[in-house]
Amino acid sequence: MRGDENPDESGQHQLQDTIDRQRWIGLLARASSARIAELVDQLDEIPSHERLRGPEAGLVMVRGRASGSGAPFNLGEMSLTRCSVRIASGRIGHGYVQGRDNSHAETAALLDAMLQEPELHDRVMAGVIEDLARVERDAHHETASKAAATRVNFFTMTRGED
Repeated sequence: MRGDENPDESGQHQLQDTIDRQRWIGLLARASSARIAELVDQLDEIPSHERLRGPEAGLVMVRGRASGSGAPFNLGEMSLTRCSVRIASGRIGHGYVQGRDNSHAETAALLDAMLQEPELHDRVMAGVIEDLARVERDAHHETASKAAATRVNFFTMTRGED
């Protein structure tokens, strides 16, 4: 904590940092491996890094809720690959991806570490994360418009009776 911050402000900054990090880790996990590799190739400088863990594949239990808010139940298992790396500055990044894609998990971990580094954050955010967010947002809008086109409003249909 800096000397000019009070504890409440420091807590708010930490909370916002956590929310931001959850967002970019999620984007990196959901994005295609090919797209991430393409964006990373466009970055000027990639710091050297060492693997701390993995990449290693395993299974995780996926949980669901009936009607979205009911009692939780075990939906089934899903394969997951995780990796942890440390960049030269000492920042540690973690990557988690669905499936068994080792390079995707390692690249996600590297980008997570780079995004925590103040000197690299803005460049990686602009060069990678904002692009991935735009692609995801566009895909969501496309799916929503296709669903809206098939919507039936039952309240405006007539029954055919005179």
